[in-house]
Amino acid sequence: MDKPVSARPLSTSAISFIQNVKPLLINGIWLSGSDPILVENPSTGQSLLTLGQSSDADVDSAVEAARAAFEYRDWALMRAVDRAGLLFRLADLVERDAAIIAELETTDNGMPITLSRHMALPLTIELLRYYAGWVTKLRGETLPAAPGAAQGAQTLTYTRREPVGVAAQIIPWNVPFLMAVLKIAPALAVGCTVVLKPAELTPLTALYLGKLVLEAGFPPGALNILNGYGTTVGARLASHPGVDKIAFTGSTAVGRSIVAAAAGNLKKVSLELGGKSPVIIFDDADLELAIPGAAMAAFLLQGQNCMAGTRLFVHRKVHDQVVAGIGEVAKSLKIGPGMMPETMIGPLISKKHQDRVMRYIDLGREEGAELVAGGGRPEMPGYFVEPTLFTNTAPSMRIVREEIFGPVLCVQSFDTDDLDTLGHRVNDTVYGLSGSVWTTNLSRAHRMAHIVRAGQVGINCHGAVDVNVPFGGYKQSGWGREYGEAALDLYTETKAITARL
Repeated sequence: MDKPVSARPLSTSAISFIQNVKPLLINGIWLSGSDPILVENPSTGQSLLTLGQSSDADVDSAVEAARAAFEYRDWALMRAVDRAGLLFRLADLVERDAAIIAELETTDNGMPITLSRHMALPLTIELLRYYAGWVTKLRGETLPAAPGAAQGAQTLTYTRREPVGVAAQIIPWNVPFLMAVLKIAPALAVGCTVVLKPAELTPLTALYLGKLVLEAGFPPGALNILNGYGTTVGARLASHPGVDKIAFTGSTAVGRSIVAAAAGNLKKVSLELGGKSPVIIFDDADLELAIPGAAMAAFLLQGQNCMAGTRLFVHRKVHDQVVAGIGEVAKSLKIGPGMMPETMIGPLISKKHQDRVMRYIDLGREEGAELVAGGGRPEMPGYFVEPTLFTNTAPSMRIVREEIFGPVLCVQSFDTDDLDTLGHRVNDTVYGLSGSVWTTNLSRAHRMAHIVRAGQVGINCHGAVDVNVPFGGYKQSGWGREYGEAALDLYTETKAITARL
C-alpha cells in the first residue's frame, strides 16, 4: 500500500484492514473474488490496493443467500425487538470504530477528514439508531370496510406492512459509508434482506460495515456485499429475477438503465439521481449568511454532491456584492489531501472525473461565461480542481443545464419581483432534487419555496438533511423518498386482510 500524503498517517488498525480486506461477503463468508480492480487514493493518485470483483455466479450466490435468509431463516420472522437490538448493536459498533471508519472513508474517497469525522459518521450513527427504533413501531390499521363478498355479515378488515423481500442496493462513491447505511438500515429494519454493491472506486467502508454486521451477530445472508463494476455486477442485480427490489443512488443516465433492467420481473424501484439545484438570493437577504451559505452549497464535498446548489440566481441589486463575496470564499478554501486536518476542499474521485470537470470549465469559457474564481488544476499530486465561479451565464449554456458534479458554480442575475416569472427560470431544468431561498421576507420565502419544483428546499439554509426528514427528487432527480418514515415505504408492501366473523 502506498503511503498517503497527509499530515497524519493512517492508524495501524486502518492499515491492517486495508491490507487484509476481502471484497465479497456472501452468506456470512468472506470471499476473494477474481479479476482485481485497482482502488486508488484520490489525494495522491497512487494505488491503495486491488480487490477482486464478483462473477455472475457470485451475484447469483448472494441473491440466493439473501433469499434463504428471508424465506427460510430467522430474519424476516425474527421478533421485532430482537431485530431492533441487532441494529442498535451495529450502531454501537460503528460509534466504537468511528475514527477508523473516517480514516478509511477519507483515504478511499478523498473527502476532508473533518467532514468524515464530524458530518458523515455522526449522521450515519443517528440513522442506524433511528431505523432501529422503527422496527417495533411498524403498524397497520383496522378499516370500517364491508366488502361486497361479505355483505350482511360482520367483518374485520385490517392491514399489515410486510417486507418486500430481497433488496439489491447500489450506492455511489461520494459519501460511501453514509450511503450504505442509508440504504441498508430501513431495509433491514422492516425485515428485508440485502445485497449491497458499493461503488468500485470506494469499496472500503462498505466492506468494513460488513465486518461490523458479522460482529453484531446478524444471521448469515441478511447482508451480502459484492464488489464490482456497475456495468456488470450492478446490471445483473438490476435484472436478476431473484431480486424483489432495487435501490440506486447515482446518475440519471444509469437510473434510466436500471428502470429498463428492472422491468423483467417488475421489481420495485427507488432512485436518487442527479441534481442541478437552484440557490436564490433576494436583495433583502442577510448577505453575511447567504454568501458563505451559497458558496458551501456549491463547493461542499468538492461539489460531488447531488444536492449541490450549482445554479445561483442573485437579485441584480446585490449581484456584484454576492459574486465578489463568493469569489473571496472560493479563493480562501484550503485545497489539499483529505487527511490533512486543515483541508476544506479535497480531491475529485478520479483522474477521469477530474478531466470531465475540467472539460466543463473549458466549455464555460467557450460559451462566453465570465470566470471570476478558480478554473484550474492545482499543481500537486491527486485529482484536484479549484472551486470555480462563473458569472454572466445563460440558461442555454451547458454548464448551467448539465450536472457537472464538481466545484463549479454558475451565477445568473434577476431583477423581477414577480415570483412566478422567476420561478419559470428557476424550474427550467430536468432536475428537481434540492434548492434554497435566501431572504428576510418571511412571506416571500415561503411563497418561493412552494414555487421551486424540488423535493427539498431550504429557507436561509441549503441541504438541511436530517434522519427524520424525507429526501428525494422531482422530475429526473428520482423516484421515492429516503430518510425518515418515508424510507420504510420503499421496502414494504401493504397487505389488506378481511375476515368474515
